Amino acid sequence: MRDLTPTSSYDATRTRVASYFDGTATRVWERLTSDAPVSRIRQTVREGRDTMRAMMLAQLPGDLRGARVLDAGCGTGAATAELAARGADVVAIDISPKLVEIAAKRLPEELAGRVDFRSGDMLSAALGRFDHVIAMDSLIYYTRPDLEAALDSLSARASQIVFTLAPRTPLLMTMWHAGRLFPRADRSPTMIPHDHRRINVSGLSRVGRVSRGFYISECLRVAS
Repeated sequence: MRDLTPTSSYDATRTRVASYFDGTATRVWERLTSDAPVSRIRQTVREGRDTMRAMMLAQLPGDLRGARVLDAGCGTGAATAELAARGADVVAIDISPKLVEIAAKRLPEELAGRVDFRSGDMLSAALGRFDHVIAMDSLIYYTRPDLEAALDSLSARASQIVFTLAPRTPLLMTMWHAGRLFPRADRSPTMIPHDHRRINVSGLSRVGRVSRGFYISECLRVAS
């Protein structure tokens, strides 16, 4: 059985990602996840993320009344609002306090009583147990050992996890290697592409892939 305690590499990655999203990326993500005009490249990312979010939410029941759901890496709260609208009691957590603040402001007032917004580690056992976990683009920065440990940790407290990975496609691998050429100070957190067939987690299955311009992501599911 794997050790479910977060490793130093997990903690270091989490800190790096938090610094990025609470720094220069905050305004970019606030705009990207709104209806504001964006560049053609960012428009493909917006459309890809919208398609992926719909794919992920389709894995959950339409009626979530009585269910407790963790939105792990809630960002600016698009999935959070949909989950709450379906009747779920949602814990929406993100490592970026600034993104959580945006998500809370965007949530329709009539849904506020269904959402508990938090800033911190999505793997914290203090969050309790859940019927479902959604983790959209929040596990894409971790090495395979840290990813497997994170999924084990979440599946020990949830009946189902729906999450995304960056697949090991030729385009993404080219982008990944190119990103490593930039000075460290100029890099955004680099996503780590994975072949889902090599991930050793019980109950793992593939749902589907979204490829829209510069957004390429794979949806997977872990059922306990």
